Amino acid sequence: MTDLNFASDNAGPMHPNVLEAVIAANHGYAMPYGNDAIMDDVRAQIRATFEAPDAAVYLVGTGTAANALALATYTNPWDAIFAHRVSHVEEDECGAPEFYAHGAKIVLVEGQGAKMDPTDLRAKIVSAETKDVHSIQRGPVTITQATEVGTLYSLDEIKALTAIAREFGVKTHLDGARFANACASLGCTAAEMTWKAGIDVVSFGGTKNGCAGVEAVIFFDPTEARQFELRRKRGAHLFSKHRYLSAQMTAYLDGDLWLELGAKANANCARLVEGLRTVEGAKIPDAPQANMVFANLPRAAHRRAMGAGAQYYLFPFDTSLEGPDEELIRCRMVCDWNKSDTEVDQLISLLRG
Repeated sequence: MTDLNFASDNAGPMHPNVLEAVIAANHGYAMPYGNDAIMDDVRAQIRATFEAPDAAVYLVGTGTAANALALATYTNPWDAIFAHRVSHVEEDECGAPEFYAHGAKIVLVEGQGAKMDPTDLRAKIVSAETKDVHSIQRGPVTITQATEVGTLYSLDEIKALTAIAREFGVKTHLDGARFANACASLGCTAAEMTWKAGIDVVSFGGTKNGCAGVEAVIFFDPTEARQFELRRKRGAHLFSKHRYLSAQMTAYLDGDLWLELGAKANANCARLVEGLRTVEGAKIPDAPQANMVFANLPRAAHRRAMGAGAQYYLFPFDTSLEGPDEELIRCRMVCDWNKSDTEVDQLISLLRG
């Protein structure tokens, strides 16, 4: 039996190049807290990748830290953070953005396919500050790319949202935990999906795409970044042995490995989706565009697959495998760069019975 873990791209291994870079960094001494020589290379690589020679670049160990600290940099305690109803910061950060922003309020925006509708975003921003001191004030907009259901904002859709944010004088953050998957799928450059589309700060994810645990936070206006440095330290996310973060990130960037791995994960998911469509009774409500798919499959199919050791999430989480065979149960399956065709085909074979 091959490894049938489709639960999350967090479950996958480090890419060998990343692991080798960490091992290579584990010799002798290096200055702590981001003053290591490898971090100089990381800054240069990221600035080149994003075509942003003046960008301020920082590393943290988790996506939650990257998102929460980046948003807090642009958010007062009395501000709103505008996010889609099923954005990552709303559904999966355990209140971290609100915590690090000392009580800011997430205001939820509607939209199909887990993407913010510009009209609703405008309405939510307009509705803030209507009662002067009695109202929540306007704060940043955050965009999850790829979204929590595996869909993507097009470049034009990002530009439409950032234009609204600029109109009201607020910043825009891009949650890029799956940045590589989105960039590979859209066939665009890192710059085109960020500052050229109006993004002010991005969390550039490595953890889900071949790294052990590293995320970059990139401010395209370096004059706004000092506060992030202080928040990172105060929030206990400044690593002393920082070189191990730097080593991961420099290997991830070298030769555009990040983009190669994102494309591979997407291709694995496309193969999975093609197979899921052959499962009798299957329904896929949102067309997957990256490396994640949500599907409604018969309970009997889930019972066969999970009984043989396949791992993925059912929704709701406490769904029982006991019950009518034909009843459709929603699930999420995610592919990483390391998933093989054999593993994908074996899962489909089990689901089909």
